[in-house]
Amino acid sequence: MSRVRKAKDAPKDGFSRREREIMDALYKLGKASAAQILDEIPDPPTYTAIRTQLTILEKKGHVRHASDGTRYIYEPRVAREQMGRRAIDTLMRTFYDNSVERVVAALLEQEEVAPETLDRLARMIDKAREEGR
Repeated sequence: MSRVRKAKDAPKDGFSRREREIMDALYKLGKASAAQILDEIPDPPTYTAIRTQLTILEKKGHVRHASDGTRYIYEPRVAREQMGRRAIDTLMRTFYDNSVERVVAALLEQEEVAPETLDRLARMIDKAREEGR
């Protein structure tokens, strides 16, 4: 019998919910053992499930490990900011036809933006203009 994937289970960014939780824990901790990662995850699965997910993430190229005696210490292969840029690039290509304007417009429509934030954004835009970007 085939299982129909529920919308809540579907990866939104190429990661399953558990993979995202593990990556969030690793970005927070920097380097960590499976047990330390387990302690960071709300409503965690079993230790074995964490180890399995870490092996999958390593095969996908998202994490690496080093041996520390009998345990492995894991760390992200890519800095959080760089991973964020990759995700934004994918989002722009997939949903916004590579349009910065459309992405920013969507973000501004998403929630009420404080005037101070709009001022900071205006300064960033001015700086980008000055630098010829």
